[in-house]
Amino acid sequence: MTSPRLTSTTPRAGYLVPQQAGPEAFSAFVPAPLPPDPPLDIDGVLLERVEAASHALGRLDGISASLDPGLLLYAYVRKEAVLSSQIEGTQSTLSDLLQYENAAAPGVPVDDVQEVSRYVQTLVHGHERIRAGVPISLRLIRELHGVLMAGGRGGAQAPGEFRRNQNWIGGSRPGNARFVPPPVPEMHRALGELENFIHAPGMRPVVKAGLVHVQFETIHPFFDGNGRLGRLLITFLLCAEGALGQPFLYLSLYFKQHRDLYYEALQRVRSDGDWEGWLDFYLTGVEQTARQATRTTSDLRALFESDRERALSVGRSAQSVLRLYKHLRERVIISIPKAAEALDMSQPTVTAALARLEALGIVREVTGRSYKRLYVYERQLEILNRTELEAPPPRMPRSAFESTDVVADVDDARG
Repeated sequence: MTSPRLTSTTPRAGYLVPQQAGPEAFSAFVPAPLPPDPPLDIDGVLLERVEAASHALGRLDGISASLDPGLLLYAYVRKEAVLSSQIEGTQSTLSDLLQYENAAAPGVPVDDVQEVSRYVQTLVHGHERIRAGVPISLRLIRELHGVLMAGGRGGAQAPGEFRRNQNWIGGSRPGNARFVPPPVPEMHRALGELENFIHAPGMRPVVKAGLVHVQFETIHPFFDGNGRLGRLLITFLLCAEGALGQPFLYLSLYFKQHRDLYYEALQRVRSDGDWEGWLDFYLTGVEQTARQATRTTSDLRALFESDRERALSVGRSAQSVLRLYKHLRERVIISIPKAAEALDMSQPTVTAALARLEALGIVREVTGRSYKRLYVYERQLEILNRTELEAPPPRMPRSAFESTDVVADVDDARG
């Protein structure tokens, strides 16, 4: 999506810093510290959005607690990794990633799937750190970036280090860029202010997470990986603040399906200080995504209960079949050698149990080969691959804090 450069702003949003004169003149944008000043106007429609999003998060947390988190977390994390990485231009699917992790992925885009796999590692690492009581801080953010960008295409982008030079979004150089984040000195000051805001009490977690996401995207402190980390911060903040027990809310699908509205809302914060307009869009996404995740969790629970009963019906071999079925529903796609190793079972025993599950219609062999075969839990994969989100409700009126000089959205850069 093409848009003009950011050429004006308001005190509530921040300020522009001229960086160069002449034909290549450009100005970098420095965001005002959070919380917004004047304070957020959370009333009427926006208050309803906050309450609806919080209620949807509570329902998701409740139904997720009714299942062993391990049954969901493995697949949910990988689904989010695929969607978030697709926003950045990768072509891998959930099936590609699961096959890659079974070391049998002929024909899949290897570079892409390795990039998605690093996102999985980042998400799991961050969740483990938060569960261990590590606070969300600039240090943790750098640590996560180091995991995300290690090796592959990200290895040359200073993994784990804040940028030391000016970056830009859109265009081939700052002089023709659509958006230029803060210069390095102002970037460090803005990051310190953001860390202080993250640790400050007194704001509902779902609102705080939305504000932090925008501020991080605007500061753009890394040369690559900003978008993926910015989306992860939403979920990590909700977990750290106690709004979610497990990281089962991911907004990448919503942002991907409403990409133009997403960038427009981000840009109106920068040009007009329209935090209320952003929150309207974001909170709608939280509600819709949480409701979809709740439906997915409910459908998976029903599927698991039904197929478990079927697995128990096979007679004398039920014990080995049930053990394999439990492993299958945690991994979705499995190979005989890896399943045998994980379960400490012989390969012939695994092969026989898979034949039982295949006869029941629970699994299907997908390679057509007589060696290096892969078996997929098709109905589980179908549920995980659903992408239905409700159409967004009518946009709320433009905020009173907006100026009359409307600046269109910016295209995102990779990261």
